[in-house]
Amino acid sequence: MTLQNGVLFSANQVASPHFNQRPIDSDISLLVIHNISLPPASFGGSYVEDFFCGRLDRHGHPFFKQIADVKVSAHLLIKRDGQIVQFVNFNEGAWHAGISEFEGSENCNDFSIGIELEGTDDVEYTDKQYTQLVRVTKQIIQAYPKITRDRICGHSDIAPQRKTDPGPCFDWRRYLHAV
Repeated sequence: MTLQNGVLFSANQVASPHFNQRPIDSDISLLVIHNISLPPASFGGSYVEDFFCGRLDRHGHPFFKQIADVKVSAHLLIKRDGQIVQFVNFNEGAWHAGISEFEGSENCNDFSIGIELEGTDDVEYTDKQYTQLVRVTKQIIQAYPKITRDRICGHSDIAPQRKTDPGPCFDWRRYLHAV
């Protein structure tokens, strides 16, 4: 697994249009763990990729009508089988955090990397996901040394009024111990 110039070379590269340049004075110093499944609580298929790329078919599922026009992305998605998809270069700002705050700094997209795990709050994540997440995290920490273990959090930590992910089924102890 090699990370160079913001690209994780072992990941499948699927470019999302939903990103922006980070502010010049912004240091990448936070890693945010999320979960996603589309339709809700369903795994597999290309719906998450389609969503992050702005091409979700609003007629593909009744839920999609609510979200088809939302512009959102993440840097990475780790699927249930461990496959990794990169949507946005780590050096650019993916639109994963929304209205957010970490230790007094707002708009976490400006200084964070967002990793989505294919999953839900109430379903255990797979061993392959943990293995890949740990591998990726180690590469990210090496490339972005301002991201330390105490600067790894869940979406629920930076947007507690809006978000619950990665949820109670995410094993923080297992993950952080392996990192």
